[in-house]
Amino acid sequence: MPIQNQKVINQAKQVRLLLLDVDGVLTDGRLYYGNNGEELKAFNIQDGLGIKLLQKNGVKVGIITGRSSALVARRAKELGIELVVQGREDKLNALNDFLATSDYQLEQIAFLGDDLPDLAVIRRVGLGVAVANARPMLAAHALWQTTASGGHGAVRELAELILQAQNKLEPTLADYL
Repeated sequence: MPIQNQKVINQAKQVRLLLLDVDGVLTDGRLYYGNNGEELKAFNIQDGLGIKLLQKNGVKVGIITGRSSALVARRAKELGIELVVQGREDKLNALNDFLATSDYQLEQIAFLGDDLPDLAVIRRVGLGVAVANARPMLAAHALWQTTASGGHGAVRELAELILQAQNKLEPTLADYL
């Protein structure tokens, strides 16, 4: 996956933290409701491995989402994601609250989003990324856009881009050969 944009590569080299939206990024954005009030979400297993590969290589992963769901907390726990902020539609304020108590700089953060609630964060962080099926206004402000849609490998694609830029992808893949 050769990336031609040097600015994207330079920003990806600096990433120490990847923040993710959930609906439309970790999922395909559809909400399933059962007759008994249960909510269902489908998560992409390849995205999960991409998250694990980042964590293995020292890149922390977190979630900032406008909705609250026990399913998101469960999936985050399965993946070892400790930074989980739910029910915050004011995602930029949530990011600023986090930054006030962390040692991360904005240029060390990547964010992957799909719609207008993600716009302010995408414009602020070092590597703002839109999924392939993001709303056009969001994509216009992103530094890079995945070829995969949300819930269909976009997180994995970004994870591999970050690892490639940091010269960690090939050694990581060697573990599987």
